[in-house]
Amino acid sequence: MAEQVNVARNGGILEITLDNPKANAIDLKISQQLGEAFVTLRDDPELSVAIITGGGEKIFCAGWDLKSLNSGEMQMNNWWEDDYGPGGFAGLTELWDLNKPVIAALNGLTIGGGFELALACDLMIAAEHVEFALPELPLGLVPDAGAIQRLSRRLPYNKSMEMLFMGERMSAQEAASYGMVNKVVPADQLMDTARAWASKFTGVAPLALQSIKELMRAIEGDTIQEAFNTMRTADLPNYRRLLASEDAEEGVAAFVEKRDANFKGA
Repeated sequence: MAEQVNVARNGGILEITLDNPKANAIDLKISQQLGEAFVTLRDDPELSVAIITGGGEKIFCAGWDLKSLNSGEMQMNNWWEDDYGPGGFAGLTELWDLNKPVIAALNGLTIGGGFELALACDLMIAAEHVEFALPELPLGLVPDAGAIQRLSRRLPYNKSMEMLFMGERMSAQEAASYGMVNKVVPADQLMDTARAWASKFTGVAPLALQSIKELMRAIEGDTIQEAFNTMRTADLPNYRRLLASEDAEEGVAAFVEKRDANFKGA
């Protein structure tokens, strides 16, 4: 049987492909495999960034495997008590200690839980034909694996409510106009663009790279004044190590000496 989650390393880049035809839907096993891939990204010091994409050209991910749900393989009530892996549904939606960036390279329809997986990523690059939707309401469900929590932070409130209530599709171009999608490209340029973006992360200081997500997560919901206080007093191990690191000194010295920096992650 072919692997449903394919993982490949390209230097400091981890490429993760969800390949479960026809809809790239996610059941418990696939969620756990995705979680294992994202934990590898988190724990391997040689990796800087991940790209997640879908197999095929039509669907990035249709979300929950409703056939598995209907058969009883997954439960509805308190669904989070099932073992979806260390990062919750889709391996990423609740992986709070992942401080390395994840790029979603959206190759097709991004709906339901697939949309929630994309929302958990840090950057989104979409092929021109991509559409987003949350079809849960007509099924008697709500998208509570990330869309309820994240969508109104990515879109204006009224647009997020329109998607949640009405289930209508949003084009990649419209999503980009609101800033939810970073870039829209022709389908044949999707992975080249994602890899070009990812390669930019492999040459920066690892502690600085990982401090960005650590800090952004820590100050979310703070006032500006509170955010300064959080940065100075909270338990932020990557940021503390960064400030005292040789890499920080090396970056400044390299700039002054007009040479490329030699970062070592320490």
